Amino acid sequence: MKYIFDLISLIRFTRKSSSLGLLFLAARKSNIKFIYLISFIFAPFVSLFYFINPKMEINLGDGLKKLGPIFIKFGQGLSSRPDIIGEDIANTLAHLQDKLEPFSSKIARQIIEQELNQKLENVFETFSDKPIAAASVAQVHKATMLDGKKVAVKILRPNISKIYKQDIQLLYSIARICNSLFLNAKKVKLKEAVAIFEKTMKFELDLKNEAAACSEMYDNALKDSDVIIPEVNWEYSTSKVLVLEWLDGFSIYDDTKIEKYGIDKEELTKKLAIIFLNQAFRDGYFHADLHPGNIFVQKSGKIALVDFGIVGRLSDRDRFSMAEVLHSFINRDYKRVAEIHVEIGFVPKDTNIMDFALACRAAAEPIIGKPINKVSIGHLLESLFRIVSDFGMETQPQLILLQKTIILVEGIGQMLDPNVNIWKLSEPWMKKWATKNITLDAKIYRLVKKIIRDYAFLIKN
Repeated sequence: MKYIFDLISLIRFTRKSSSLGLLFLAARKSNIKFIYLISFIFAPFVSLFYFINPKMEINLGDGLKKLGPIFIKFGQGLSSRPDIIGEDIANTLAHLQDKLEPFSSKIARQIIEQELNQKLENVFETFSDKPIAAASVAQVHKATMLDGKKVAVKILRPNISKIYKQDIQLLYSIARICNSLFLNAKKVKLKEAVAIFEKTMKFELDLKNEAAACSEMYDNALKDSDVIIPEVNWEYSTSKVLVLEWLDGFSIYDDTKIEKYGIDKEELTKKLAIIFLNQAFRDGYFHADLHPGNIFVQKSGKIALVDFGIVGRLSDRDRFSMAEVLHSFINRDYKRVAEIHVEIGFVPKDTNIMDFALACRAAAEPIIGKPINKVSIGHLLESLFRIVSDFGMETQPQLILLQKTIILVEGIGQMLDPNVNIWKLSEPWMKKWATKNITLDAKIYRLVKKIIRDYAFLIKN
């Protein structure tokens, strides 16, 4: 019965994806003649057009948008997994914008009243019917609470959970059939990709999860002077409605306002870098969707972050080991880079250290040898992950998310001021953190602290 459902689902999907040119794109990328044949059967005119115009680009992003909201999120999720889909497709999907037509304010009001079990006017003094943002999973409205506080109200799209369940089954169907029909499909790890996406979407489809992520980052940043995280209004937040403190600000790319308020771009770049470093390496919990739409600048020069649907968490092991790896790379100590990977178990213990070190040198020297304003830590990590994969390391999704976020931060830094390097500006922070956390004295202190804690636990029990 499951295979009958798979077949029906696949036929419907194949018809639509063929008409959008996506199946022809898949054939072009894989060079599998059978996929060309299927594309011509289901959409002969579209396929013929692209066949006689081989230089004509097929817009993967637009195609995913037309397939529906879940496919937009799927494409965005896959953009951070080049280990699964390949770098070319990942880079294409990285530019996929999550924007859709908003659903009606009447429906938005109904959802709020159903979730809060009371009339809208009993909660909000004002509620703007025009959303300030509309994406594939939810949209955001501006409102004012009865006590006069301005808030942002995020509302899940109606029936999005039902649509998600149907589409996730379709994705699994496609993965199963592709794995059965094509030997190369198993190398692409389609089922693994769908499973990772399913886990991510379960997080995003319950706004209490985003509320918790925002709340944790708010607590972590209480003593930070340059970043503003919105406070969660837990009283009026549910699985389908999220109410957050309203944050005023303008786009980090708005040069006119940056100049108007006398904000120094180099200082702004430095603030953004340190905010990210504090989150990733101090707190081990970072905003993993730092595109310009989620970063605002206030008149004071402070940076405000919004939208906490995608976050990354690093264990103590991940934080300290990646910091030491980067520190060793910058100092060109490639043998130490290799040793760290063996010590923490990222690669097998019998790995040849010198071979690994040589591979690291080959990947790093072209990057580190560039002028300082051209050095990219994100691309350095990308090269490293390719090497460790060749040496037997299993995919570490949290580290790939870290690397992708670093590239986003670097990109914004380059847009603000192409002549500076975001990590050079952050060097004092890095040296201070390294002294405190990855020097020999720091390691001994951590070890003693752990022994005392473990001994106290044993005594207590």
